[in-house]
Amino acid sequence: MPGTAARSPRHEAWGPGPPRPLQHRRCSVVGSTAKMAKDKRQEVCTREYTINLGKRLHDITFKKRAPRAIKEIKKFAAKQMGTKEVRVDVKLNKAVWSQGIKNVPKRLRIVVQRKRNEDDEDSEEMFSFVTLAEDQNTKKGVVVLEA
Repeated sequence: MPGTAARSPRHEAWGPGPPRPLQHRRCSVVGSTAKMAKDKRQEVCTREYTINLGKRLHDITFKKRAPRAIKEIKKFAAKQMGTKEVRVDVKLNKAVWSQGIKNVPKRLRIVVQRKRNEDDEDSEEMFSFVTLAEDQNTKKGVVVLEA
């Protein structure tokens, strides 16, 4: 039968191996911290990000790259800011389309702002507004401009 043969002495010299880590129980979120986290999502703030469009557009058909880049920027901003509605500035749109439909820039430095929605008919209280950053140096990481 396979697996019943004795292990070679070489394997026994290694020992039983490292101990397994203990599995901890997950703590339930206390109500006050959950409420505080929700309140943070409702504050107006501005952050600067570098978005890597190269990895998001890999294996995308050439004639669909620039439109997909705009969709990916919107998806990124919605995830980071926790809003459903995302609006893109004209300058950012022109920067994405500047090299044509298929040669989208690999990385862009963007500024994402979470703002209050002034329209009364909209159900969402906050929306995100995405613009092109003035400095396109992509080596910075996330910068919080306004908290």
